[in-house]
Amino acid sequence: MNSLLQALHFVAGFVVLAEALNKLERTNPCVRGMGARERVTEWLKALAWLLFALGAGGAIATPVLLLCGVQSANTPLLRLDHPTLAETSVLLGFAVLIVRTRVKEG
Repeated sequence: MNSLLQALHFVAGFVVLAEALNKLERTNPCVRGMGARERVTEWLKALAWLLFALGAGGAIATPVLLLCGVQSANTPLLRLDHPTLAETSVLLGFAVLIVRTRVKEG
């Protein structure tokens, strides 16, 4: 079960990272002619996709680093451990929403 959880976490991370990078590329909060409300909305969207990309990148990098034998230092921001059910569920849920949107768009 643990191997399945790790595989799902990795695949979901890949899907979320790909979509986050795609959305970040198309987000432009500094474009001319936007009102203040639109600009704040674009900055918040860019921040959200950046955070998704960071989280998904960690989901992809962690198993690779573990395979390479990298040990996490006493750094709370760098936890090199196997994913929990909660982490996998959140990432997988978001990946399913992304895939559903892509299927719906055709």
